[in-house]
Formats: sequence, structure tokens, C-alpha cells
Amino acid sequence: MSKPVSLALFVIGVILLVLGMTAADSFASQVSEFFSGSPTDKAIWLLIGGVFCTVVGGLGLLRGARGEG
Repeated sequence: MSKPVSLALFVIGVILLVLGMTAADSFASQVSEFFSGSPTDKAIWLLIGGVFCTVVGGLGLLRGARGEG
């Protein structure tokens, strides 16, 4: 994976994590958590996507830093 693609994935992952944490703290998510015990599906998927993109992008950046071999 090229370095610009890895960097883009990493940045997108961080943005998704921030959006997911914001969504988890929203009023709708708090109401959902009160009744069901878990935040809204949107918040969960944003957090999962953020973690995935951040990990894949970070591994791509580390791999690129060590060399392509």
C-alpha cells in the first residue's frame, strides 16, 4: 500500500473516531443507552470504522517507514 493511501486512511480513521465519540455522547445515544444499555448503531459503526481505518493506515505507514521489502 502506498504511503499517501495509508496516510489518508489514518486521517479518515481519526476523523471517524472523533465523530463516533461525539455521536456516542449525543442525546439520542444517551437515550438509547438508557433503554438498551448500548449507544446507537451509528455511533458504534463510526467507532468500528475509525478503529479499522486507523489501524490499517497506521500499519501501512509503519510498513512504508521500514521499507517495502
